[in-house]
Amino acid sequence: MGKKKVIKQTADELIAESDKLEEIRKKTAKGAAKIQVVNRAKAHVRSSYNNIVIAITDERGNVLACSSSGSLGFKGPKKATPFAASKVVEAIAEKVGKFSIGGLEVLVRGIGSGREAAIRSLASRGFDIVSIKDVTPIPHNGCRPRKPRRV
Repeated sequence: MGKKKVIKQTADELIAESDKLEEIRKKTAKGAAKIQVVNRAKAHVRSSYNNIVIAITDERGNVLACSSSGSLGFKGPKKATPFAASKVVEAIAEKVGKFSIGGLEVLVRGIGSGREAAIRSLASRGFDIVSIKDVTPIPHNGCRPRKPRRV
């Protein structure tokens, strides 16, 4: 292997190098401690018979965090369960931790068993829920129904 060569630095070089390292450490610490403040946010809960998707947006509609039960590893009919909804909210809360959210407006869309569980777990996670609104699309005598099937 051979002998290793040891390089000796002068005191001035050591001080200059430690100052550079200190500046780099301060810059990275500032970026990590930065928390964005969001006054109001909206939680869009889309619940169907097959899946549950939750997205949290700011007032303008920019997505802060999004997750679904399928992305967490649930498969088949287990994706639309209340337990899966609570796990999705858990993942969302972890993603939104870097934002300081004042009030949360919950918009629920669709039918499924995870609707109430999602709202309940949002409240238990410490979000300040301002309003809950059902935005499920309902037809007002829209398309003509199919003719009845004769057997």
